Amino acid sequence: MPEHDSFEHDVIVIGAGGAGLRAAIEASAQGVSVGLICKSLLGKAHTVMAEGGMAAAIANVDERDNWKVHFSDTMRGGQYVNNWKMAELHAKEAPDRVRELEAWGAVFDRTPDGKILQRNFGGHKYPRLAHVGDRTGLEMIRTLQDHGIHQGIEVHMEVTVVALLKDGDRVAGALAYEREKGRFRVFKAKAVVLATGGVGRAFKISSNSWEYTGDGHSLAYHAGAELQDMEFVQFHPTGMVFPPSVRGILVTEGVRGEGGILKNNRGERFMFDDIPDLYKDQTADNPEEGWRYTQGDKSARRPPELLTRDHVARCIVREIREGRGSPNGGVFLDIAWIKEKRGDAEAHIKKKLPSMYHQFKQLADIDITKEPMEVGPTTHYMMGGIRVDAETQMSTIPGLFAAGECAVGLHGANRLGGNSLSDLLVFGKRAGEFAAKFAAENGGVTIDNAQVDDETKKALAPFEASRTENPYEIQADLQEMMQDKVGIVRKEEEMLEAVAEIGELWKRTANAKAPGNVEYNPGWHTALDLENLLTVSEAIARSAIERRESRGAQFREDYPEKKPELAKFNVVVKKAEDGSMEVSRATIPEIAPELSEIIKEMG
Repeated sequence: MPEHDSFEHDVIVIGAGGAGLRAAIEASAQGVSVGLICKSLLGKAHTVMAEGGMAAAIANVDERDNWKVHFSDTMRGGQYVNNWKMAELHAKEAPDRVRELEAWGAVFDRTPDGKILQRNFGGHKYPRLAHVGDRTGLEMIRTLQDHGIHQGIEVHMEVTVVALLKDGDRVAGALAYEREKGRFRVFKAKAVVLATGGVGRAFKISSNSWEYTGDGHSLAYHAGAELQDMEFVQFHPTGMVFPPSVRGILVTEGVRGEGGILKNNRGERFMFDDIPDLYKDQTADNPEEGWRYTQGDKSARRPPELLTRDHVARCIVREIREGRGSPNGGVFLDIAWIKEKRGDAEAHIKKKLPSMYHQFKQLADIDITKEPMEVGPTTHYMMGGIRVDAETQMSTIPGLFAAGECAVGLHGANRLGGNSLSDLLVFGKRAGEFAAKFAAENGGVTIDNAQVDDETKKALAPFEASRTENPYEIQADLQEMMQDKVGIVRKEEEMLEAVAEIGELWKRTANAKAPGNVEYNPGWHTALDLENLLTVSEAIARSAIERRESRGAQFREDYPEKKPELAKFNVVVKKAEDGSMEVSRATIPEIAPELSEIIKEMG
């Protein structure tokens, strides 16, 4: 067996995006030793791709906004299968986390009187997203890194975790390897925080970066933790569709927040054709003047392009399927039209959407100040994840915590744009705080060397000479199948086929080969990613089959309506003793009466 480098910390944080950095900062502030493990280089986490802003009811643009409205919007967007306690904590604590980020040096766009500027976003009643142009995630990472480097956190870059280690029922650390040289590392820790992001690379068309292979979900699952709501995968309505080399790259909702409109190939603004009754403004003389966001509040009108993401994505799919799409299989998103209302539209667009301007200019040779973009749905965000306690973020395994996209609860069936960045701050802080508390209050752990040896052998298995399967081909086949059979529109027959095909892909993965040796070997990395991708793909498919209704991000063509009785539970998956995936239902606790009253009050 190869030698291992050993490291010991009170708390290790796996993932260095917004949630991981915030968790590491908070744990370190509690006086414990912290190790931060990141799959790529520090500063290249996928959080930098979050563009539109972070949602927090600081009421700088509309004084009517408050935590109660934000809470109600989040619950409505999540179709009421959210963890309501997490939604409450998030709405109450997000303003403090945003102001804290500002105090640490974040440079936000400003109102004329110098306050943090906020913009409209889909599903939010009032302008709520604090932003930095369309580069908000980048500013968050810059600020957290600049603050974090002074906290004494030990950073392990370009290191990938392949297994969690346990001491009895308790987590005891992790086994990882250096991506560059292939050397293994053993991390011993009293508490572990998972902040590994999402699962987008399980699908063919995705806005997610290469790191998003479901590592945290899979690590927790195989260690015995429960996953929840895995059927709810958000397909962002607007990703690039042309040229093919950049298909799926995100086009921020901020484009629509700044006035961008969606049109089909007939020049029709098709979103007016399918506004849910809840949102229609029956009193408008001209329906295109606006629509009522909540009944009884005409002052909160929004364009239909800012309906929730699941709804907009399905409307776009409808236009494409019925032959009204753009030449490259999308629809048109037009921000250039605002020149009719603004004297200097070009300067305004370049100021508010600088990344989008340069992205389309450089990648597609399109000037968005003069011509429309071609966009279509792209796999974007995983609402499902590791089941955690709302207050502490600890999973069902003692000492194992999770935060950010790899945790579950806040978003329910559909995430509102902008809630992800404030989620990272609110629950990243809580995960770090309670992980440090757990480490301080519980004794040391023992690393089982036999477990380390077993996991190391498993990680090196792709180098066995008898293996013949190409891991890249397995991954491509999985992505194609998930896109076709477990995508935006789902049917039970197709998903059952997907589960069967995943079973065959597991067999092929057991024969996946990585030529060469452990140094500089992307084929080996891909082979190791396959277990994570297949685990989350199977969880998504099995959970989607179990929920026989359409709710939020899950649209079942064979069950197109919501069923009230299915709003009372979450779908949970867990690894059974025989190694199979066990699917069950968990009843959602009754919402606190005072919070139920708030939802009624907000319409």
